[in-house]
Amino acid sequence: MTHSPRSSRAGGTLGQACAVAHPNIALVKYWGKKDGGGNRPAVGSISMTLNGMATQTCVRFTGSGGDDRIRLGGAEADANTHRRVRALLDRLRRYVPDAGAAEVESVNDFPTGAGLASSASGFAALLVAAEAALGLRLSEDERSCLAREASGSAPRSLYGGFVEMSTGQSPDGSDAVARPLLPPADWPLHVVVAVIREEEKEIGSGEGMRRSFATSPYAAAWVSSHPADLVEAREAIRHHDFSRLAAVSEASCLKMHALAMSARPGLLYWRGATVEALHEIVALRRGGHEVFFTVDAGPQVKAVCTSEALAAVRERLLSIAGVRRLIVCRLGEGARLLAPEEPCAGGRDVRRKVNQ
Repeated sequence: MTHSPRSSRAGGTLGQACAVAHPNIALVKYWGKKDGGGNRPAVGSISMTLNGMATQTCVRFTGSGGDDRIRLGGAEADANTHRRVRALLDRLRRYVPDAGAAEVESVNDFPTGAGLASSASGFAALLVAAEAALGLRLSEDERSCLAREASGSAPRSLYGGFVEMSTGQSPDGSDAVARPLLPPADWPLHVVVAVIREEEKEIGSGEGMRRSFATSPYAAAWVSSHPADLVEAREAIRHHDFSRLAAVSEASCLKMHALAMSARPGLLYWRGATVEALHEIVALRRGGHEVFFTVDAGPQVKAVCTSEALAAVRERLLSIAGVRRLIVCRLGEGARLLAPEEPCAGGRDVRRKVNQ
């Protein structure tokens, strides 16, 4: 898309900035892209931004030529990550042609590429840091569009709490943006993440979506049934109706994985412990605990629950063979710049590393 001239320099010189962003989990799932470019989602989505996991990213523009230097978790980024990061930086450099090469250092304090939305938090943090380092002032819609072009779920991590991502109607994608629905403090739910496999998944989400829409007989039904799910989830969130949100979230999760499994060849992101965890969560709910499950494109299970159910959910999930560890989260805030005195994610001082 062509971004509007509302973007402007803030008046400062090129510099360095660091940002933090949190991953999000979709309750009404995003799976599939529209034709025509721009990385526009085929369906809308509603998500929760989590506070128990974080990406911290520092960006410095050199003002001189050369290649971008991109490091993730202390190592040089692989070719695909380097390509995607550079594409976002190039879009921002259109506003500042003399920005030169960038030095990027990013670290996650949770598994990368394993179905925990590391691309969402990663590109949200990258965008916020790079914008500040370039001295730009982008509108909210411009940030959302730029984040979306890098990762379809990244616009949701720009905001905290419950967030909705729209497919948009404009041919240029300018209205395919994220909007906050409910601040984190307004419905203080917990999310217990059962980490089952920490390695990167074999088939990434982008390829999984492409394959699903190209080969699954269920793709059209997935798209046509989605608007009703969005309405149902929106109303459940507005009224703080846990049972209603549980029903639509689990249905959306199972529909998405049915779509992925029915691709050719099929996409089976789950492991044995994934299925066991789903059964345990359903059993807990039948026993009177307010909890429901959701699973993104990976084996990790997210149990959304109330404070009263938290202890029981933790105990039951830890008892499952194959669950390596738990990450307990609450709803978190959106992406933001880091102050110089703030501690670094994962114990790494990326502020120093970006200048080495």
